[in-house]
Amino acid sequence: MAFLNPAPGKVAGSSVPPAKRTGDLGEDAAAAELVRRGWKILDRNWRSGHLELDIVARDHGTIVFVEVKTRAAGGMQRPYEALGLEKKRRLERAAQGWLDAHGAWDRPCRFDLACVTVRGGKYETELMQNVIGCGEGGDAVGGRNTAWQPW
Repeated sequence: MAFLNPAPGKVAGSSVPPAKRTGDLGEDAAAAELVRRGWKILDRNWRSGHLELDIVARDHGTIVFVEVKTRAAGGMQRPYEALGLEKKRRLERAAQGWLDAHGAWDRPCRFDLACVTVRGGKYETELMQNVIGCGEGGDAVGGRNTAWQPW
């Protein structure tokens, strides 16, 4: 777990809705935590049509699709509670698009969730690995015998 008070970057200005600003700063905090762990950021906010990946990173030889959920401490919902079945399915489709666009189908990959909690203006990041497993959105992570990775 890491604590970070990210500097406002791309979201400076009063015209940005507060929830978007909080989410963007949460993504910045999550990316900073991944870099602190030695991961390489490959993409941020990658889009293909209506599909999006918050962060695509490399953890040693594994491509990691990182979904970021940011919530206020003491709020109605914890960050991990916001990752439902339909969102997992969309993440799988987006990951397929990313792998196809980058010719990376031969690489091992997984889905992680960066749970970012805002406490007193500071952003606390906790990383949960392998958040999509067998039977959830498909057989989508961790191994080379998955429904969506043709290994």
